[in-house]
Amino acid sequence: MKYNLAILLTVTIAIALLLSACGTPAASGDGLNVVASTTLVGDVVKRVGGDHISLNVLLPVSADPHTFEPRPQDVAALSDARLVFINGLRLEESLQPVLEANIKGSLVEVSDGIEALPFQSELEHKGDQTAGEAHSAGDPHTWMDPNNVIVWTQNIATALSEADPANAQAYQANADAYIAELRSLDAWIRQQVEQVPAERRKLVSDHSVFGYFADEYGFDQVGLIVASFSTGAAPSAQELAALEDEIRQQAVPAIFVGTTVNPALSEQVARDTGARLIPIYTGSLGEVGGEADSYIKFMRYNVNAIVNGLK
Repeated sequence: MKYNLAILLTVTIAIALLLSACGTPAASGDGLNVVASTTLVGDVVKRVGGDHISLNVLLPVSADPHTFEPRPQDVAALSDARLVFINGLRLEESLQPVLEANIKGSLVEVSDGIEALPFQSELEHKGDQTAGEAHSAGDPHTWMDPNNVIVWTQNIATALSEADPANAQAYQANADAYIAELRSLDAWIRQQVEQVPAERRKLVSDHSVFGYFADEYGFDQVGLIVASFSTGAAPSAQELAALEDEIRQQAVPAIFVGTTVNPALSEQVARDTGARLIPIYTGSLGEVGGEADSYIKFMRYNVNAIVNGLK
């Protein structure tokens, strides 16, 4: 009897060890090691990669990509990654030295292939080229048009498939399904925008984020609180006064300010002009479980905010 119990115990332990080694579901750390720069890029990478990747996102929720400084764990993740996905168009310019020094895998710019719009500065529509700076690579905020995120998705699927051919079919299937969602999002945005009369489709924001959205959906960018690529720049008193005059003259009803920037200047302009101040998400998703914790929810929140603020 003792002999049989000993055999049974040995077999039970062996089976348990075998199951723990290879029979349990893949943990979040399993799969192809990849890194994404921002929460927005990371969300799309995760949709395409699914369970076949292990994803690290460098910038936490609400971090500003223009000013973020990597932590030691971020440097380690970069060194271990087979693929590092960034927005490109110099959005991650502050990260460039760290990327160049630590990436051992391949760097993928998800915006590759998108025709970049000129980076617009405040008062550019008046021909005042001293009001801000032209960003040499073009406007990096490509995600504000879901048609551009379709390009992201295709680029991500291609890179993952090349790095991990065994799962190429799964990556492409995930990409195709997500692209269908993005096309539905685009159609929904067009329906929502129809609620805003053409003469009221005027956008004022804290910095230049709406270029692709305005170009695709028929809005006019009246002006910017900060006429610069960097959210950390500061306008002159003359520039603010000119912007306030423009808001009054065009009867702009709302100013849109990003959740990752200091709203003090925007609040001042709103008080001076009587425009409403409306928060939007710009360079980061919201907290997990919140109103903008995925790219599609991010865009739906912003479009609702814009439509309700202007109609």
